[in-house]
Amino acid sequence: MTAKHRNIFTTALPFLLSLGLLTWLFMTIDYRHIWLAIKDSDMRYMSAAGVIFFLINFLIVWRWRILMKALGLQPKSFSSMRWYFISQFCGLAPISSVGSDVIRGLGLAQETGHKPKIFASIVLDRLSGFAGIVILAVAAYLLGHGIIKNKLVIGAILALSVTSGAFVVVLFSHRIFSFACRAFHAWPKVRENLMRMHYDIVLLKGRQRNGWEAIMISILAQIVLAFEFYLTALGMHMNVSLVYFIIFSPIVCVVTCLPSIGGLGFREIGWVYLLPLVGVSKEMAGGLSLVNSAFNILNGLLCGLIYVSTLPSGRVQYSQTSP
Repeated sequence: MTAKHRNIFTTALPFLLSLGLLTWLFMTIDYRHIWLAIKDSDMRYMSAAGVIFFLINFLIVWRWRILMKALGLQPKSFSSMRWYFISQFCGLAPISSVGSDVIRGLGLAQETGHKPKIFASIVLDRLSGFAGIVILAVAAYLLGHGIIKNKLVIGAILALSVTSGAFVVVLFSHRIFSFACRAFHAWPKVRENLMRMHYDIVLLKGRQRNGWEAIMISILAQIVLAFEFYLTALGMHMNVSLVYFIIFSPIVCVVTCLPSIGGLGFREIGWVYLLPLVGVSKEMAGGLSLVNSAFNILNGLLCGLIYVSTLPSGRVQYSQTSP
């Protein structure tokens, strides 16, 4: 496969995955019932849910800034927020969350000149977010294990825990990380940058308090997101306990990180599988997930609008000579 064909395939894959999953969803359940459930919803709850969805952005920026300070970086709050917003906007494109992280990292690194540390802070940001997801999922499941005994849910939570632990071991172990970087032997500059990023990540070993602060913010963000789903459910006249959303939301969040158009398709399949376990119809679960996909799209568009409106006058993009 040539480089051109690989680029085409990489670009088309998220579209195809989202389109395929949504097609399968609408072939499985009656889309007319989904529309009726959304049309008859209470707009007061829906509006409150949409506002909360947007406000979660500021919790994540706060978490990222804590980790940047722990690594000795002092970027302006305004700059880090702007680049986070543009990453959210770019997340609507056919790239994974990793791709949007690269965009915010390159943008902020261009302003600060500390590329390895910026990317180390983003890796730590994602890791603390993942740790918060795992801790909340495990805690919520322990509280609600008597109500949900589905093996797939148990397996998903165990998989999250093992994956999170493996990432921590690899990132903070010099021996293992060095061994893994041998795969980039043919690209010495890439390998050097990865090792520099690793050394910056290891700096957090002496700043565990900052790491735990970031994890606590991650847990708070997940609880707020679960509450947003709960408000959406109330708006659609569902009688579902908040604890179910606290258990299911972390699992769905991880699934939506897969290559897609802003998680579209994966989010819907996740909720359509999980919510019927607690008595919600597939049509109502599909409606709830589509409403939240709409929130995600509106959030990305609003973030992009904020980013563009804060650019210096007359400057829409960097000059062609800029690296």
